[in-house]
Amino acid sequence: MQIVEITHEPVELFKILKFEGIADSGAMAKNIIAEGYVLLNGEVETQKRKKIVSGDVIEVNGLKLEVKLS
Repeated sequence: MQIVEITHEPVELFKILKFEGIADSGAMAKNIIAEGYVLLNGEVETQKRKKIVSGDVIEVNGLKLEVKLS
């Protein structure tokens, strides 16, 4: 599992996918989310601007990201 450190809470889901390099752009990140390819804490998440906080686990194509507040 990869750790993603954030400096403030909350952070929008699509921004994490973009900044972690899972998506090449914000638009691509939003499409990945809208198409149902992203799990948030084990559940399919389709809200592009879902607020992510420390302790959340995001999963995309078998890659797991755990969000931690730095």
